[in-house]
Order: sequence, then C-alpha cells, then structure tokens
Amino acid sequence: MKNCWEVKQCGRQPGGPKAAELGICSASRYNPYSGRNRGIYAGRYCWRVVGTLCDGEVQGSFALKIMNCAACEFFQMVKQEEGSRFQE
Repeated sequence: MKNCWEVKQCGRQPGGPKAAELGICSASRYNPYSGRNRGIYAGRYCWRVVGTLCDGEVQGSFALKIMNCAACEFFQMVKQEEGSRFQE
C-alpha cells in the first residue's frame, strides 16, 4: 500500500528532498493514527492530520480541510483500495 508522500511526491517524509526546506510532514511521523488504512504512520489517513502540505499550502484541522481531501485523488484511491475497511 502506498502512502501519501509516495503518491503525491511532496518530499516531506523523513529524509525526503524537501524535508529540510519545508519540514517533515506530520502524516509521515509516528502519531495516534499510525497504521490506519494499512499505511505507515498516517500515510493513508493524511486527511485527519493537521499540518499536511497539499497543493502547496499547509492544511489545518480536519473540519477545514475535509472538503479538499474528499476531492483528492489519493483519498479516493485509498477509499477504493480499502473498500469496507476504509476509515474516514
């Protein structure tokens, strides 16, 4: 299963090419959502994590970002791959 940083190629994962410049994404570090939707850390649950960088902008809380996330091709891919196991 691919994680968001692998699909979106943001480079903000630990050791990624943009981690020093933009910081390490909170979805790619250990957090309470580790393992959801079979991802590494929150790599397949990024829509629930504050501070992700999507479309060049730092995203805020779930309530503020869910509309953008629901339209995201990665969100749709995870939803399809997980089927009835999908955790929104």
